[in-house]
Parts: sequence; C-alpha cells; structure tokens
Amino acid sequence: MGKREGNRPDRRIAAAVLTDSTIRGALASKLRYVGSGFHKLRPGDYGFTPTHNPRPSKSPCDDLRPLLLQEATELFRRGIELGMFSEFSEGGVPKYVWAVDAQGEAYEAKTKPERETDYHGYRLSEDDGMREVVLKEWRKRCKAI
Repeated sequence: MGKREGNRPDRRIAAAVLTDSTIRGALASKLRYVGSGFHKLRPGDYGFTPTHNPRPSKSPCDDLRPLLLQEATELFRRGIELGMFSEFSEGGVPKYVWAVDAQGEAYEAKTKPERETDYHGYRLSEDDGMREVVLKEWRKRCKAI
C-alpha cells in the first residue's frame, strides 16, 4: 500500500483546471521566496542575520546539497508556473507551493499568515507522504506543457 496524502485539506495541490494562466501570472508577480535560516544547514547567499539557526524540529532544504537563493527562487517560480500550489480563497494566496529540482527532489514552500506573500521552503523527506504526491503531479503537469 502506498503512502497517502493525509487528511489536511490545506496541504493539497489545487486541481490543474483551477490554476489558469491568469491566476498563475498574478501569483508569480505577487509572491516571493525569501527562505528561512531555520531550514538552512548551509546559509549560502541568503543574507540571514544571524547567518542561520537550523532547528532540529525543522526540515532543512539543503540537507543533501547547498541550495542557493537563485535556484530556490527559480524552483518556487516554476512551481507557480505549473500551478503546483494549494487552493486559496479569492484575493488570498496559497499556503503552499511545491516544486521538484533537476535531481528529482521535491520541495515545499510555505508562508506564514503574518507574512502572506513571503515564503520559505524545505525538502520533503522520503517519509513524508506528500513527497510522492508532488513528484507524481509534477511529472503529469510537466508533460502537459
């Protein structure tokens, strides 16, 4: 039996039919990836002050390899372009954006309610059921374009 997505409606990828190019374009111009020192083992070029403060309870985005800001930003944008984000109310923003890198690693970017348009991200580990959901949907949406 495969891993299931779980019972968290806010952590589900919006249906492709709900993510037309107008919505994706508006989100791409409104949202930004800023990262978080709590999810960094290697602070790279993010400019965090202090440089980083990884927390044991947080999933690092760079546990397998360094992930510089430009690549993270490009992954975030690509996720938006493919409509790989959670559903959201009209006028709002999605809580989650997902992307997959060239090595096949799945990432999840998340916003905090008080910083709605700023996102930080982390790699989805092998034991996170959402990882397989993201990988499968990513492949499907990449083939569709």
